[in-house]
Amino acid sequence: MAREAFAEQGPDVTFEEIVRLSGLGVGTLYRHFPSRDALIEAMYLAEVERLVEAEREISAAEPPVEALRQWMRLFVEFMATKSALKRSFAGLGSGNDCLYTQTTELITSAMNRLTQRAVGTGELWIGVEPIDLLRALSGVAHATDDATATENALRMVDILIAGLRTGPR
Repeated sequence: MAREAFAEQGPDVTFEEIVRLSGLGVGTLYRHFPSRDALIEAMYLAEVERLVEAEREISAAEPPVEALRQWMRLFVEFMATKSALKRSFAGLGSGNDCLYTQTTELITSAMNRLTQRAVGTGELWIGVEPIDLLRALSGVAHATDDATATENALRMVDILIAGLRTGPR
């Protein structure tokens, strides 16, 4: 509910509005999240954990290159969610370096596993660090603030996969 509230109303959504949308009592919500910042941190961590779990599920169900492609598309959607909370994250301050370090490691590990599997098939060649692929997607996703940013980044996934299929020149 909180994620939807932030997506619909932006970073200025009130804690009271989140309580109303969740259907929980204010006391219940405050017991789990003593502040708005705690709620934002929990939402961010939950999104990262969902992304990491998706890597496991997709890897089990899809061939390696397709798993990488699908997960990179999920990463783009994750970036869109993160962008919706961008101003809220900025308000959290630098006390969350540990959270960002932890989540960056989780995302990087998932990407490394996916790329190792895909490269291991011989179908892809990656001459850069796997995290650089995510940086490319992040750059495209943040290039504009309009509705086309996510669309453009999703197209970039297919362009990157196609480029990785060609190998070194």
